[in-house]
Amino acid sequence: GLSIPHTYYKGAFQFNNAPNAEQAKSNEHLIAYLTYLKSPEAPCRFDFSAFEKDLSNGLYFDSSIPQGFGVGSSGALVAAIYNKYCNNKLGSTDNSDILELKRIFGELESYFHGTSSGLDPLICYLNLPILIKSKTELGTVGLPEQGESKGAIFLLNTGLTGKTQPLVNHFLERCKEDGFRNMIKNQFKKYNDASIEAFLNKDGKGLLSNVKNLSKIVLDNFKPMIPKAYQKLWQDGLDSNAYYLKLCGSGGGGFILGFTQDI
Repeated sequence: GLSIPHTYYKGAFQFNNAPNAEQAKSNEHLIAYLTYLKSPEAPCRFDFSAFEKDLSNGLYFDSSIPQGFGVGSSGALVAAIYNKYCNNKLGSTDNSDILELKRIFGELESYFHGTSSGLDPLICYLNLPILIKSKTELGTVGLPEQGESKGAIFLLNTGLTGKTQPLVNHFLERCKEDGFRNMIKNQFKKYNDASIEAFLNKDGKGLLSNVKNLSKIVLDNFKPMIPKAYQKLWQDGLDSNAYYLKLCGSGGGGFILGFTQDI
């Protein structure tokens, strides 16, 4: 896997003693989350008195990241809370620290999704692209410089909010089927890995050809995750070779990732 921070979207803590409806709602969500963090299962220890004091002073999370769009809104919030209130923060880019951070963030973010890999908060916190080679081998990676190519990787906004947990559950249920599991292992993984390798090696042609195969596999096997209004558009890209589409996060709405030779 390759996970890349997107600098266009940001989130930060702010205070307002006379909050508007949105700010008040954010404050309420943070109070509810604080209760979860106080449970014995929480993966690290927090400065609860500082957190509680800030919440009583109108703390809210001011974010430009759309929720339910597959671009890490809950990940950014988790990273911000860990960064501000955790008593024994980790921060190095050693493989062991990255693995431990990923585990901690996975548990912290599971409050929002039921299941979380911890990757979204990890890249928000480190603000670095992370290359995932295996469950035990993660590392930061440099990205290729933008060349003269007219090609681009873009985000397509469906305008719909996706619900992560039901789709994650749907995926996990499908993984119980032998055929689906074999498709993931022998096809999806093959083209996914080859796409990442081509991208990091600045091989635009190889990237597009592998992403096309990946896009077709997603259309054939992940239909419930692709909003109905975008299924024809998805197929049109494959038929015309003008662009290829891929899900962001669990899909169901939000953003769709696009790849094209000519933006």
